[in-house]
Amino acid sequence: MLLNIDALVQENELSYAKMADALEYLYKLDYHPVAVKFFWDEQEYDNFPAEKVPGAKMTLCQIALASRMNNHIVKAREDHLLCGNAKTCLGMRPASDEEVEGHVKYTADWDLARECLLAKPMLPLGKLKGFMTAPLGRTPVAPDVVFMVVNPLQAYHILNDYIGAKRVPSLQFNHTINSAVCGGMVWCYNEQKPNMNTMCAGSYTSGKTEKGEVNLFIPGGDMGALVKQLLRRTAQYGGASMLGSPGQEWPGLHVCKKCPMIRFKDVE
Repeated sequence: MLLNIDALVQENELSYAKMADALEYLYKLDYHPVAVKFFWDEQEYDNFPAEKVPGAKMTLCQIALASRMNNHIVKAREDHLLCGNAKTCLGMRPASDEEVEGHVKYTADWDLARECLLAKPMLPLGKLKGFMTAPLGRTPVAPDVVFMVVNPLQAYHILNDYIGAKRVPSLQFNHTINSAVCGGMVWCYNEQKPNMNTMCAGSYTSGKTEKGEVNLFIPGGDMGALVKQLLRRTAQYGGASMLGSPGQEWPGLHVCKKCPMIRFKDVE
């Protein structure tokens, strides 16, 4: 894929397909960014033209995986969800003492486990009717959150570009003892701030987050600004990488910029 960076910089408003192309190509992403949409209206959920619904109960991580790796547009509601943690974070059920019992293994202390459960990000109880996950490049609706699984170096570039786009000097994130993907995206939505967290047990096993990867969440409304910053910076320096010399294309190439041995010169 070749992108016309200069032409994209000049566009006032990028389509989600062009945003996805820029993110995947310039950051060298391994997977599709996932657009997440929350439905608060039953009819809107029912009428949404998804391609797939879960055939059996699944975790939210597994549903997002279908969009991240299989390019599917999926919708789901409470009765599609296997994971109780996701139901609690999405406001589909109240937190309970029974759920605390499943959290004691993280803390070895019942009272602290209860505090950790109640501290998780949650949507308003009983309000959500369902949700969608879709590859960002194919989303038919504006996403509430964009979810990416990236390596730490890709996260470094993405979050630095967010800082440049939004003109904020630093970022803080929310880590809970589990609920990495469900809680991570809910925190991003509630706070309207980027979020980054490690895998949790479910994110690792069900969601197929590898050991060297992190979960990254960007508010949907900020995606245009983020991608524009990436494109402007790439146009200015000739490459997306923030490592080595300006103009380097590959964000993962880590040749020391001060090394006297690794030098190239133009052919005369």
